[in-house]
Formats: sequence, C-alpha cells, structure tokens
Amino acid sequence: MASIDRTAYPRFRGQFTDAELAANFTLSEDENAFVRRYAHGEVGRFSLAIGLKTRQFLGYFPALEDVPDQIRRHVANVLGFDEETALVDGIARPATVHRYREAIRKHLGSRPFSHGGREVVIRTVHRAAQVMSDPADLISASVEALVKEGIELPAFSNLDRLIGNLRQSIHEEIYRQIDAALIGAQRRVLDAMLDHTAEHHLNRFSRLKENPGPPNLKHLRLWIDRLAELDAIVDPRPLLGEIPHTKIRQFAAEAKALETGDLRDVCQPGRRHTLLLCLLHQTQTKTRDQLVEMLIRRMRRTRNRAIERLHTLQKNQRAIEEELLAVFGQVLRQAGATDADEEFGRNVRQVLIEQGGIETLGAQFHAVTAYHNDNYLPLLWPIHSGGRSSLFRLLGLLTLESASADTRLLDALKIVLQHQRSRRKLLDVTLDLGFASQRWQAFVQQRHDGEVLLDRHALELCVLMYLAEALQSGDLYVAGSGAYDDYRTQLLPWDECDRRLKDYSAALKLPTQPSRFVSELRDKLEELARTVDAGFPDNSALRIDQDGTPHLIRQVAQPLPQGLQAFEQAIRERMPERHLLDVLKHVQHWSSFTRHFGPLSGSDPKLEDATKRYLFAVFGFGCNLGVNQTARHAPESINRHSLRRINAQHVTVDKLVAASADIIREYSRFELPMLWGKPNVAIADGTHMELRENNLLGEQHIRYGRYGGIAYHHISATYIALFSNFIACGVWEAVYILDGLLQNRSGFEVDTVHADTHGQSEPVFGLAYLLGIDLLPRMRTWNDAEFYRPYAGAKYAHIDALFTKTIDWGLIETHWQDMMQVVLSIQAGKVLPSMLLRKLGSRSRKNRLYLAFRELGRVVRTLFLLRFVSEADLRQSIRAETTKIESHNDFLDWIGFGGPVIKSGDPVEQLKQVKYMGLVANAVMLQNVVDLTDVLARMAEEGLPVTPELAAKTAPTIRDHLRRFGQFDVDMNILPPPLQPRPLPFPVGDPK
Repeated sequence: MASIDRTAYPRFRGQFTDAELAANFTLSEDENAFVRRYAHGEVGRFSLAIGLKTRQFLGYFPALEDVPDQIRRHVANVLGFDEETALVDGIARPATVHRYREAIRKHLGSRPFSHGGREVVIRTVHRAAQVMSDPADLISASVEALVKEGIELPAFSNLDRLIGNLRQSIHEEIYRQIDAALIGAQRRVLDAMLDHTAEHHLNRFSRLKENPGPPNLKHLRLWIDRLAELDAIVDPRPLLGEIPHTKIRQFAAEAKALETGDLRDVCQPGRRHTLLLCLLHQTQTKTRDQLVEMLIRRMRRTRNRAIERLHTLQKNQRAIEEELLAVFGQVLRQAGATDADEEFGRNVRQVLIEQGGIETLGAQFHAVTAYHNDNYLPLLWPIHSGGRSSLFRLLGLLTLESASADTRLLDALKIVLQHQRSRRKLLDVTLDLGFASQRWQAFVQQRHDGEVLLDRHALELCVLMYLAEALQSGDLYVAGSGAYDDYRTQLLPWDECDRRLKDYSAALKLPTQPSRFVSELRDKLEELARTVDAGFPDNSALRIDQDGTPHLIRQVAQPLPQGLQAFEQAIRERMPERHLLDVLKHVQHWSSFTRHFGPLSGSDPKLEDATKRYLFAVFGFGCNLGVNQTARHAPESINRHSLRRINAQHVTVDKLVAASADIIREYSRFELPMLWGKPNVAIADGTHMELRENNLLGEQHIRYGRYGGIAYHHISATYIALFSNFIACGVWEAVYILDGLLQNRSGFEVDTVHADTHGQSEPVFGLAYLLGIDLLPRMRTWNDAEFYRPYAGAKYAHIDALFTKTIDWGLIETHWQDMMQVVLSIQAGKVLPSMLLRKLGSRSRKNRLYLAFRELGRVVRTLFLLRFVSEADLRQSIRAETTKIESHNDFLDWIGFGGPVIKSGDPVEQLKQVKYMGLVANAVMLQNVVDLTDVLARMAEEGLPVTPELAAKTAPTIRDHLRRFGQFDVDMNILPPPLQPRPLPFPVGDPK
C-alpha cells in the first residue's frame, strides 16, 4: 500500500490564497447559467456550484460535508449568498445529490470510473512501468491519464490496490522471464556472489558497490582487474536484452541499497537473480566509464607534467642560452676583424675550442633547440613509460569503435598494439597520420637512409594522446560503456523527430524549413547590426579604439531606496528566532516533502516515527555534519546506523529533487519573491567544494588552488534553488548550463539564463537558441569575443571595426536537420545537453555537427553582444542577477557548517550531498519568506514605511535570526498553523 501523501492523488490540503480561491473556485458566466438551469433555491444552487467546482479541482466528487469552510465561504460570496448557507444533506437526499452529479458529468463531458477507468489504468501502468517502479509514481501517472480521459478518479484505496496488483504482476513477469533464460551454472554463479571466501574480505556482491580511487597507476591497475573479474562472472546483456534501460537502472539501485543478508532473504530466486544481474550490468558499464576517465586523465596528466618539465628546463637553460649567444657574439667579432676567409676560419675554430669544443657546444645547442616553440613532445616518454603496460592491458579489455567513416586513428592503434613489446626504435610501416597535427607528424616521422620511418615511442604517445581526445569528444566510442558509448544510438530516429518538429517549432516560433530558418536568422542579425550602428552616436557608454577594440563605460550603481538601513533594522528586530531543525519541521508540515522518501522497492517506510528520522537525516547530511556528529547531539532514538540506512535505502537523488520541488511550489505561492525577480529567469554558476583525495571525480582546481569538485547550481531570479549538479574540476562549466533548465521540476518555466564567462561558448549559444533558451552571460572579456558579419559585403558607418569574420550560412543550412534531431532528442529526454556538449567540444573540429552548432552559436552570440553594447538596461540586469548566485553560494557555505569537505568518494553520494544542502537552503528560504511576509504586514500595521522598493531589497537568505548549534531535537507535536500566504501590504505588479 502506498501512502496518499506520496502521490499526486488530489485532495484538499492546507489553506488557499485569495488568488488560488479565485482561480479554482470562481464560477464563470457559463457555469453560473448551468447552476441556475439545473438547481432551484439557494441551497440547491449552492450545492450544485460546490459540487461542480470541487469536481473540477479534485477530479472526483467529495462528500459535500468534507468541503473546507474556506471554499464554501468563497463560493457563497461569488453567488451572492450568505456564507452560512446550508448544503444538501447527502444522506437524507441521495437522489438529489445523484441528479446533481449526473448534471455535472454531462456539463463537463466526463464519465465515472466504472465506465472504462480500469482499462485506462491498466494501459497506463503497463506503459509507465517501463520507466518507473515506485507505486506512488504509478498512481500519479494513472491520475494524470484518468483526468486527461475525463474519467472520475476512484477512491484512493481502490486505485492503490489495483495499481499494486498490476505492478506486482509486471515485475513477476520480468522475474520469470529472466529466470527462464538463466541456466543452472549461471544461477549458481549469481548466488555465489553473496558468499564470502577466504581470498577476499568482501564478497563479490559487496565489491560491486566499491568506488574508484584517484586515477593513479595503483588504482588504474585495481580497476582493470575489477573489469576483468566482472566480465568473467556472467554477461548480463543477453539476459536483460528485453528489459527497458530505466527498469534495469531501478532494479540496480534497489540491489545496491540492500545488504548481503537482505538479498539472501529474498525468497523468490527470480527476483534475487534479476536484482543481481541488473546491478552487475550497471557496474560493468560504470567500470568501463571510470576506466576511460582514468585513461583520459592519465594522458592529460602526462601532457601537463611534460609541459611543467619543459618550463623547468627552459628556466634552467637560460644560462646556457646566454653562453651560446656569447659564443656567437665572439664569432661575429672575428668576422669583423678580418676579410680573409682562411684566417676567419682559424679564429672561429679557436673560439669554439676555447668554449668547450664543437661536440660540447653542439650538445648544448641541441638541448636548447629541442624544446623551442614550447615543444614538450620529447619529454613525454619518460613520464608515460612507467604505466604503459597497464594502459595496453586496459585497451585489450575495451572494444573501441569509430563514430565516423574515419578509421585512421584506430588503424594507427592497431600498429601500436602489434609493436607494444617491440624493441625496435624505428618502424618501417605505411600509416596515414592525417589525424595528428603537423607538429606530432614531424615528431613521429624520422628520415633514415632516405626513407621515412616511424619512431615507435613517438607513435605510441601520439596515438594514445589522440585516443584520449577522441574518446572525450565522441569521435571514438567504447561499446558496453555508458558515458562513452555511441551517443548517436540515443538520438530519436528522424521519422520520430519529423512528427514532433511542427509542434516544437510552433511553440518556439522557429521555421520548419532550413532555408527559411537561415533567412530569418540572417535578417535578424543584419537588422540588429544596422540598428546598433545607427544608434552608436547616441550611445555614450560605447567607445571603439582605432584598432577596433571596443570599451564600455562602467555603469554607476543604482541608488538605494531612502530609509533602507532603518527598514532592514526593523525587519531584523521582528524576525522570530528559529533553529534549523524547527525550520525543517515547519516546512515539512506545509509541503510534506519527506513523502518522497522511502524504500527503493516502493513500499511505505516501516520506520517508527519516520518523518522525524527523515528530518534528522536531511539536517545531518544537508549541513554536512555526517551521521556521527548528528547522532551525538540528537535524541537516543536517532543513531548513526539508522541515519546511514535512511540515506542509503530511503533517499536517492531523484527523491531529493522531488522533495525540493514540493518546497519550491509552496514558495511560488507568495507574492514577495516576485519582487526579487522574474520566475522565468535563472542564474547558473559553480562553486568549489573540497573532497578527500580518495575518488575519481576530484582534481586540483587551478582557480581555487584546492583539491575537490564543482557544485554547479541553477537558482531562480527569485533566489530559490532550482537545480544542482556536482562536476569535476577542469570541466568547462558551460557544458552543464542547460541540464539544470531541462531537468528542472520546480514548476518555474525558465526561458532565460544568466551565467559568468565560464557558462558560455559558441556551441552552447547555438544549442540554447534551438532549445528556446535566451543565454545572457556576464562576460568579463566580452570585447575579446569575435563579432560576425551577416555577409561579406556588410559595412557599417560606426561599428564596422567590431566585425572580424563572416557567418557561413551554408554550413548551418546543410546541417539544420542534424541539429534539430539533437534538439528534439534532448527535448524528448533521450539525452542530456551536457552529454552532447561534451562530444561537441573544441576537440571535435572534424565533427561537422560540432561545426554547425558552433556556426549557429556565432550568430546567436553576435546578436547577444550587439544587444550588450547597445542596451544599458540589459547590462544592468545581467550584473544584478549574477550577483544573486554569489550570495547563494555564500548562503550554502553557511548551511554546510558541519565542514567544507565532502567525505564520500562515491560520485552518487557526492551529488546527494549537494542536493541535501540545496533542500535545506530552500526550506530556510521558504520559512524566511513566510516570516518576512508576516513582518512586513505587521510593520505596515504599525505605520512604518513599507514600499515595494524597500521590500525588493530584502532577500530570503537572511540568517541572523537562525540557530544551527546546540542539542538537536524537534517536537513533532508542536506544529505551525497551515500555510496561507497573505498578500503584501501594497500592490504587486505582474512579474513577467
């Protein structure tokens, strides 16, 4: 049985705002006419009106006596009746109630559940069960389908029972299907994974949950052994071939959350084997991904160390260079001392002998010139050679394929693998090195006796370096991996895209023909360029140097409202003091966000006082206290074992996202946030978080100078956190800027995003445009960016010096269909923008799709830059919005008072840590908005000045009144009143 609180089954909850009452329970003229036509007298009309509006709101008919007084009073006022007007007694007059309901069904064009509802639920559950497993999610999907079909919802208990039976039968069919495909030896191998052996401290099942360490040689070898061991157990792919990928992922997550004893207790062998196979499949896939990541990082580290060694050598050789120049100076003086060639030759030879001889000077010359022009290539081999055997063993375990018809790199790899144990310095083979740069080709190719031979060491280095780049860019892929598999197989077929294209293009007002798309975009660029050029004489903020370098005068800060300091002091004095645990308790009471937590099997939690335990888990992990410190200061019923189990078995990343979305929905009901910003605007930025040096994700960050990762946040312009991610240092943050908008489940429909310089690039601008997102970054070096002309002959009277190159419209038109296939696949949820943008990075210059997105991005970024230099309001807005993310990052530092270091080495746990912190931050902001709204109302009643201008300078991140320390406890019997957002003491305009 699923708890109704964990589903989207509609019911009356909490208090409604005046706006919500007006939107949901006010009768239209047509509805008023319907009520007058089918009912007589005040009681009858009032009852029919209540029945109509509550049926529309809930999707079913509640008992009239269960309708909240707030709704009854509102409908009575709308009808002009007394608020105490009675309703028809359903027990005394059932025929009247039945007649009213039939009239409402006819008016709405709906039908009762008995008329086809069961069939709709069965069809919905069978379809939804392919991508979801939690009973609460299946109930919510069924509710949505029934509402769409105009069918009344049955009682929750009936719906819950029906879906529970359907879900169980679907899962049992999967278990039977997999069990029938297994042979006896495979069953024995899977069961043996739960047994301990003398050889290993942990059994195979427990070792599946281990996390990779840093990408050093020791951990690389351990993980190569791991992949070899995993592949030798059972190949799960043929057995899971008919199971949807999302189902495999769900079963794997369920298995990972279980302990060995829990899985042994699973009586049904088919289920036990299914869970083990799914976890094994996921682990094999992730292990390949992790090994490819180690390979990429190892080659990157080899290059970086060679560059560091080069700089050291160049520094140390400065004295030798000066000595050689002194020798050259002496030779020049000898040339001026005599005109006789024979005497000049003797003098030069004498100079060379005095300076050490020709051999010594020649060695010094070659040592210096070998590393001229920052040529670090000769320094790579000593750094690489120590781990080459492990890299070759890894390549033997990976199946590499080319994503294009270009197989030159793979052909070169075959040669390298054939000669990995050769002792020959030079190889006499014919090989096309066109995949490599001219410098690399010159380094690899050596002339010997008139023939061009290949230096074996140089060839090996060249191939491995380009192999790492090709894997990162998607030019090569690894079969059986996840992040490094062929992304093209995840795209929607073009036939499916073509069916979606018309509606998608209409929604974004994009042409559906490539020629028209290009024509309209070119016209837009030309028109804006001429407008900006015409307005240049009046644009006192923009100046262009003779060399074409543009400059903008720094904008003057907007003046603060008069009386702001006294206003803020009055607020601080009136804000109630609260502890963070009490804040979480209040927000739970208002939003029921912990309803999403529970066992991964989908059953309801069987914990005693589950809500309280969940709140302590959110507090402990969200404030980075950890289980030990949280339990140390908590009541005896809260111990570290239960907290650890809740985190592992009851809370996932998706559940934290859903919980945060509940809080955001309550936040959006208030007027105050609309004074702070527009709900369709988001700001994205990353902040460094320290990690222990025990994991694959962490790196030394150049900008921060510390080891760790990047917590990448998207917040609304109203301050509330919409989405967060945790990414490696060194990754271009722009790759992830669009993920947060497309995975946003908050209800805020974001179409504009601000970021800093790291949040933009040409391909990102292009992809954002096709996704209907207006990218408005704060670019510190905007005047270094290139402006592109709409066509070669375009000339401008004032701003012509800004433009350096011309757009290749033919490239955009030729690859328009390819770009739309990518965009429609993203919109359908098949792939994430970050996955595509990683493939479309700067290393994919032979990838025509990359070139097309880059060319489109050049158009869009030029449009943005033209607006940026000509619109003072836009510059002011970008500056104001991007400062909000800085205050949000500071707020998160305050939330995570337990310590600055993420202790787990598990990438999933690292992401959960970031999500926990965001959940606590959003809860605090909701509580602050509630308190601020009440404080502003009280101040207005006291006659203090309260204006929109002053209120707009407040923020939900204030925290002077909040307590974090002390003995942790929370009384679940003392609850705040229901949440009823009250209006502000002044009118609030339309935020859009």
